[in-house]
Amino acid sequence: MRNARGARGSLFFGADRCFKRRESGSRFGMLLAVRNFVRIRMLFPLALLTLVLLGAVMVSSSRTPASAQQPSTGSPTPVAAGASQAATPGAAVSVSSAQLQQAGLNIVVLDPAHGGTDPGARGSGGIRESDIVLDLAAQVRRALEAQGFQVVQTRQGNENPSFDDRSATANAQRGAVFVTLHISSTGLPGTVRVYVNSDLPTVTDSDGLIPWDRAQAPFLGLSRKFGDLIQGMLVQRFKGSPAVAQTAGVRQLRTTAAPAIAVEISSVAVQDRAEIDRMAPGVADAIARGVAAFKPSYVIPAGPGARP
Repeated sequence: MRNARGARGSLFFGADRCFKRRESGSRFGMLLAVRNFVRIRMLFPLALLTLVLLGAVMVSSSRTPASAQQPSTGSPTPVAAGASQAATPGAAVSVSSAQLQQAGLNIVVLDPAHGGTDPGARGSGGIRESDIVLDLAAQVRRALEAQGFQVVQTRQGNENPSFDDRSATANAQRGAVFVTLHISSTGLPGTVRVYVNSDLPTVTDSDGLIPWDRAQAPFLGLSRKFGDLIQGMLVQRFKGSPAVAQTAGVRQLRTTAAPAIAVEISSVAVQDRAEIDRMAPGVADAIARGVAAFKPSYVIPAGPGARP
């Protein structure tokens, strides 16, 4: 029995040791599992965060900027009046109110006639037209600027630009009228006359452009209206002056592509220049008020050869 017990006991002891080994192995495995689980728990948020950041970077880099996906919503590129339609030479072209506003009258080109080696008309008392009109231009300029207009002069001193240079100064402006100032050698002293160019048939070349020496042709109607307005202002101040503008072949007007007039005071025949100088403020005021009255009627041709 003892042996049996011993064997039995030895058997159980061996089993017990085996169990203990298994138990201790299991515990060790459990400890490893727990430790690994803890490591995984600790590493998982870092991995998850890394994946999230990586995904965000990939999504961000794959997106196209909004400015490249959508067309610009800025203002359209302005189009010059009449540029969207072909103008038939000599044909009337309708101009919209938006175009009229864009091409509004803002500039007056003043041309003191003669100058330099060309004194213009000369009186027996030593009066020189070129000197008087330069002083007159200064008064007209002040009156126009008081009305809100910008003034450009073809000459500032005693120089003598060519006719073409004077016209080119006016033709380079947009939204302008041209006024050339003269003192006559004849006529009733104390009176003032406004001239517009004589009729000029509108002629265009093969490219639809108007020849330089007929640049005034499309503007003759407006020039007459402009001249009549100023002549009407002048006759109110200077009795004996005409009621409407006269026509003449004035060289400065023929090559000017804008409403254009000549204003001529009579005359250098007076013995005392002071008689003419006293007229200057009234002439300047009449011109400035006439330009302001003409402004609502101002338009430009919509294309080469078209009439305003």
